[in-house]
Amino acid sequence: MEKRSPLTKLIRILNRSPLHFIILLICILWLLPSVGLLVSSLRPKHLIMNTGWWSAFKTPFQFTLDNYIHVIKQANMGRSFFNSLLIAVPATVMPILIAAFAAYSFSWMRFRGRDFLFLLIVGLLVVPLQMTLIPILRIFNRFKLTGTFTGIWLAHTAFGLPFAIYLLRNFIGELPEEMFESAFIDGATHFDIFFKLVLPTSVPAIASLAIFQFMWVWNDLLVALIFLGGTPSVAPMTVTISNIVNSYGGGWEYLTAAAFISMTLPLIVFFSLQKYFIRGILAGSVKG
Repeated sequence: MEKRSPLTKLIRILNRSPLHFIILLICILWLLPSVGLLVSSLRPKHLIMNTGWWSAFKTPFQFTLDNYIHVIKQANMGRSFFNSLLIAVPATVMPILIAAFAAYSFSWMRFRGRDFLFLLIVGLLVVPLQMTLIPILRIFNRFKLTGTFTGIWLAHTAFGLPFAIYLLRNFIGELPEEMFESAFIDGATHFDIFFKLVLPTSVPAIASLAIFQFMWVWNDLLVALIFLGGTPSVAPMTVTISNIVNSYGGGWEYLTAAAFISMTLPLIVFFSLQKYFIRGILAGSVKG
């Protein structure tokens, strides 16, 4: 193998410098709002109202945790954080599990109307969410599911299933056919193949889908307002944050602390699973 001289390496680095600079600039611009939110959440009320967050780096530094203490103790953010977690985790696991079963059946099981049913499910992706709220709310009222965690779990599962089935079917459908043929020859059932072969090999797609579903449910306000209302005992963080600013416009300085608390867990989830994100989002887009 031919060794490259230091001059050649330097030229390659310089040729890529504009690209690296652009990527670094995009990262800084993407992080800037989050940094500003964090800094503002640690500033006293009078400084937030009179100066920009960038002035916080001038001496003498004036940082405080009063905003966080207020939203956790008095604005019910502690309880709302637990409610959001109680909503988001089952509402992420349930559609992924159902979609994985459905994607396997659409990919490797033969039954009448399979393609038509799959196209029908994909077609549901274009149905606006707002069109379904009132009919589903009437059904939930009849079965007394409004204002309950069970109701919101079912709603988020139903709304997330079409995209979940579409994404996982693209990935599972591209798995090697020889793998399934060998398993059937060895006497494996569909359940054996699904749990021992399909699920382990579909981790990238499942992880990327988990990121999408979890962040959508965690940041949802509309569905939570419709099916849970404003009851503090079951209200997620999005509903609580929307209620922090009262009708007279007071209390908006606490929004920075509340918003940063709400974005902490999604950031942890994203960076924990980000190594699967690109592989999963490209699932089924290329063959071979």
